[in-house]
This record gives sequence, C-alpha cells and structure tokens, in this order.
Amino acid sequence: MKSCWLQRKGSKDCLLFMSGWGMGPEPFAEVDFGFADVLMVFDYRSMESSELFKLLPESNLHLLAWSMGVWVAAWLSQHDPRFADLRFNSSTALGGTLCPIDDCYGIPVKGFEEMLGGFSQAVLENFYRSMFDCEEEKERFLRCKPDRPGDELQDELENLYKMCLSRLILLPDIYSCRLVTTRDRIFPARNQIRAWGKKNCASLVLPHCPFYQQDVLNSYSFRSA
Repeated sequence: MKSCWLQRKGSKDCLLFMSGWGMGPEPFAEVDFGFADVLMVFDYRSMESSELFKLLPESNLHLLAWSMGVWVAAWLSQHDPRFADLRFNSSTALGGTLCPIDDCYGIPVKGFEEMLGGFSQAVLENFYRSMFDCEEEKERFLRCKPDRPGDELQDELENLYKMCLSRLILLPDIYSCRLVTTRDRIFPARNQIRAWGKKNCASLVLPHCPFYQQDVLNSYSFRSA
C-alpha cells in the first residue's frame, strides 16, 4: 500500500481516505474534502502498510472508505495491529461492501473475472468511464487519471481478487455510517443495500465515483454517526 497527503491545512481533524482499486492521487488533487487534513491510501498490490498509519494523529481521526477500500479497511482492522489501534471518531463506507466480489452483495463475480482475464488499456478506460454518469465528470477524471502503469493495476486487481475470494469468514462491520451510491455501475445499488441491510444504510443519488459532485457530498458530513 502507498499513501499521500491530499490536503494539509493544519486542521485538528484528519480524514483517512481508503480509496478504491486503480486509484492514485491525481484525480483527487482538486477535490475539496472540507474540514480536515486528508491522507489517501491506494495501491493494494500488497496489504503491507509499512509505517504509513504512523502518520496519523491519535485523536480527531475519521475514516472514509470508498469502493474496494471498504473491504480493505475492514481487513486491516483484523490483520494490521497499527490500523486496529486507530480510534476513529467516525467511519464511513461509501459505494462498497464487505463482500466486494459477490453476485448478491458486491460486484458480480463474472464481470470481475472478465475484467481481470481480459485486462487492457481499453478495459481500464471503460472502467474509469463507468464510474460516472456525467460526460463532463468522465472527461475531468480522464484528464487527471491515476499515473500508474497498466501492469501494476492488473497486479493490484489480481491481488484483490485472490484476497477477497480466499477469505471465507465475513469481515466485521467497522462502519458507523454506510452510504449507498444509487446510480452506481460498478457496485450495483441493490447489492449494496442487501449487503448492509436497508435499515442500516443511507442512499444517495450518486455514481460510483461521486467526488466531483461537491454540492451533494458537502450536504452529508463524513463525521456523521
């Protein structure tokens, strides 16, 4: 895993942003996360965290896990002592589940396997485009898409596939808030709702990657309990 600071305002609050597969800091450089300093985690070719969680403060800490990052954060809570020792004031799951490769509770298995087996630059670009339902947002992302080679992204995809499907025990729900992205073309909204339970999540009319829709995001605090 790798990390980088997206925002450093000297805030008393710090947001740990566990991003999804295929990401890097470039698409998020101009996103205003609002209240906090923001440390982004990405690149899940390995689950080795090294020293990155030592960068975080001991108080006023918030977790925002998005897409595959929802599963990764829950996995770390069980397997990484440094992560397990973190005390979050709030923890939000956005557009992901604890069963991320699953026909009922995540990304359908066949679709994931087809992407992995036929991985190419064209497949990658199609995935990036599928994260949005607005052409302007698609083009904005592609202009500053993650600066990572394709073979690296394929290795990351393969590692996530192996890790997710080799874990038969359901990971713990570490989240105080679960947000379903109802216009999601990656994680079907119905699967997200089934995974969390209808009474345990809130639905937002957003695509899989909602970070360019500031007006909607700003109306919902990631610090909600």
